[in-house]
Parts: sequence; structure tokens; C-alpha cells
Amino acid sequence: MSTLSETPSAPQAEGSHGFWRSVGQALRGTEHDYTSGPVGRAILLLSIPMVLEMAMESVFAVVDIFFVSRLGADAVAAVGLTESLLTIVYALAMGLGIGATALVARRIGEKDGEGAAHAAVQAILLALAVSAVLGVAGSLLAPRLLALMGASPQVIGLGLGYARIMLGGEAAIIVLFVVNAIFRGAGDAAIAMRVLWLANLINMVLGPCLIFGLGPFPRLGVTGAAIATTTGRSVGALFALWRLTRSDGRIPVTRRHLALDVKVMGQIVRLAGSATVQMLIGTASWTALARILAVFGSPVLAGYTVAMRVIVFAILPSAGMSNAAATMVGQALGASKPERAEQAVWKACIYNLVFLGVVGVLFVLLARPIVGLFSQDPEVLRYGATALRVVALGFPLYAFGMVLTQAFNGAGDTWTPTWINLAVFWAFEIPLAYVLSNTLGMGPVGAFWAITIAFSSLAVVSWLIFRRGRWKTKLV
Repeated sequence: MSTLSETPSAPQAEGSHGFWRSVGQALRGTEHDYTSGPVGRAILLLSIPMVLEMAMESVFAVVDIFFVSRLGADAVAAVGLTESLLTIVYALAMGLGIGATALVARRIGEKDGEGAAHAAVQAILLALAVSAVLGVAGSLLAPRLLALMGASPQVIGLGLGYARIMLGGEAAIIVLFVVNAIFRGAGDAAIAMRVLWLANLINMVLGPCLIFGLGPFPRLGVTGAAIATTTGRSVGALFALWRLTRSDGRIPVTRRHLALDVKVMGQIVRLAGSATVQMLIGTASWTALARILAVFGSPVLAGYTVAMRVIVFAILPSAGMSNAAATMVGQALGASKPERAEQAVWKACIYNLVFLGVVGVLFVLLARPIVGLFSQDPEVLRYGATALRVVALGFPLYAFGMVLTQAFNGAGDTWTPTWINLAVFWAFEIPLAYVLSNTLGMGPVGAFWAITIAFSSLAVVSWLIFRRGRWKTKLV
């Protein structure tokens, strides 16, 4: 075990030298016992690679749209509608990941490496099974799904190839999410970070080559973006699976772990099932919002798509801090230290507030030039900038909501945030968006304000429930 588990006074005594040494250790993935030692330092060691990992995931969200935006509003709308459909896939992937993280983190906290490896394999088997079913269905039904989302015949004709490849290649998304969640639960966040670096590097190189036909590559337009993204994620997923079998890993998987274990699989299904519903409720609300906005035309939908990609670019790194809190909670509860778990959550909330607060101010002040990087169409620019400003106003409160939601998940209490999401996003946000944009005549801006109000409400409700402390008794 590493010597990182130091007395609480050590980091303060070392000052900035100790901070930068911790940064280096976090990036290298130095092994550390997160159930002991200073909580602030533990969060730092976990969150740095997790934030960078999520930053790489957020790059996926903007690279494609950056290049595709050069093809026109219909191309951007096609990507936006497909991504709205993919939110369902992301929900399933994140749900499985939450179940894997909670179970692996609890086993690691209990010093049960064998149990952690066994749980990891069962989670991967579930991911593969889900991927096979969804991939086939998504590829076959792509044109009908785009039509149901309100796509015009022009958008469908332009984006069908993109939709088929992205929906058919769902295994790359799901497996990548789940294996990286396993690494995070084990406290090996640096590996997950490197996996996303690899996947993004491939996507960033292949993307413009296949979209615009650079060099020997064919010009495939928006379809090229799908090929580049799916290829990058597929290579990343394969690398992550290989890394999981390495003998020097935190939870090295071997052949003896490959047998199906109904009991462990049932635990993961129970956790992942409710977590998937939780994520599905939250992410599918973006699909409903896209459907509400589609009636206002391609420029509005394109502006919304660009703004949401930029927002995801900021929120995903912030989610890294939330994931660090989830790992800390799971491992601390496994070590029978609920007070440490709660302390870690509040520290992560403050760190996240500082980060998202600063980003929110920048988005409000610089919304138009930021959106202008993706489109110079006057209407796309106008609605995109408005969406970015309005949604960014909810960032400070949402910083708390993100961490608290993941804290419940890390404890294995996946149903509490599920009910919160259902109440906030579907019983409140979607009806509010429709009323504001249509009934009250605010147009697309009404839907943007509904997002901000919902973000803020989620944080307040989560805070009130978290203070009750019932999550400390949840078992996985």
C-alpha cells in the first residue's frame, strides 16, 4: 500500500509542494487507501483524474458538433436528434456504471478484492447483453425514431447514416462507461482517464478526415462523424477491458471470475435497474425538450443542440467531482465510517460549487462568442446564446445537486435520486417547458428557463433529503 495515507497535518505542512505532489500522484494513479487519512486529500487524488476523464468525455460532445456545424443547420439538427435518442443509451450505460461503482467500491472498502473482481465481471456481462439488444434495434429503427423525434425529410435523409451507426454501435458506449465505472469504484481513476484520452485522440483525428475527406479519406459528411466517434469509443473500450485483466491492477480479473454468478448479478441488476430508471428519467427529459423545441424549426433546434453540447462540456468535468464523492461514500461505508462519507460529500459540494460557479459566469458573459465558434447562422447563434446564458444561471445550485445525487448512488441508495428525478424532470420540468414555451407564448426561451428552474429545484430537494441521513444505512 502506498504511503499516501498520512496524518491530517501533513498536507498543510507541505503547502504547495504537497499539493503538486498529490496532483502528480493522482495523474499517475498511485495506489491509496481512501478509507483513511485526510478527506480533502483523498477527494483531490480521486477527483483530478475523474475530472480529466469526464473532460475527455465532454470533448466527444463538442468535437463532432464543431465540425458538423460547417455542414449546415440540418446536419446539426440531425446530430442533435440522434444524440437526444442516445440519451436513453447513456442512461442505461450510466445506470449500469452506478451499480458497478457502488458494488465495487463497497467491496474495496471491505478489503475484499476477490469480491470486487467478481462483481466487475458480472457488470460487464450485463453491459454486453444490453448492448447486443439495443444495437440491433437502434440500427433497424433509426429512420422511424428520427421521424418520431420530429425530424424533417431533409434532416432524415442527411442524418440517417449517422443515426444508424451511432445507435448500432451502442456497445462501445455502454462497455466503455461500465468498465471505467469499475475502475472508479476501485479508486483507480487514472486508468479511466487514460482510456478516454485514447478514445478522444482517435475521434479528433478521424473526425475531420472522414467528415471533409481529408487526404486519402472519403468525404462522408455527417456519417463520417459517427464512424470516427464509434471507432474511438470501441478502441477505448477494448483497451479498458485489456487493462482490467492485467495482473498489476487494483482488481485483476482472471478466468475464474468469468462464471455467471446469479446472486451477484442480481445485486447489480437491483442497483443498476433503479439507477438506469433514474438516469433514464433524467436524460430522457432532454429528449422531450428536444421534441418540444423541434416545432420551432431547425435553427432553434440547432441552437439548442450547440448550447447543450457546450453545457455538457462543462458539466461532465463537474461530474468527475461527483463521481469522486460517490467512490468515497461507497468505500467509507464499506469501512464502517459513515461520518467520513458525509464529510467527503460536503467537501466535494464546495469544490464543485467553485468550479461550476466560475464556468457559469463565463457562459453568461461570453455566450455569444462561444456559440459563434460552432455556427455563424444568425438564428442559430441567437437561440444558442440565449439557451447557454439561461441554463448557466442554474449552475451554482446544480453543483450541489450533482454531488448529492451521486452520493446517494455511491451508498447504494439508487431509488432516492430516482424519485427525485421523476418529480423534478417529468412532473415539473417538462410540463413547465410546454406551458412557458407554448401556453404562455415565450417560445423556445420558455423551455430554456424550465431547465434552469429544474436544475435549481433538484439541488434543493436533494439537500433536504440528504440531511436526513437514511442513505447511511443502505447496503449493497
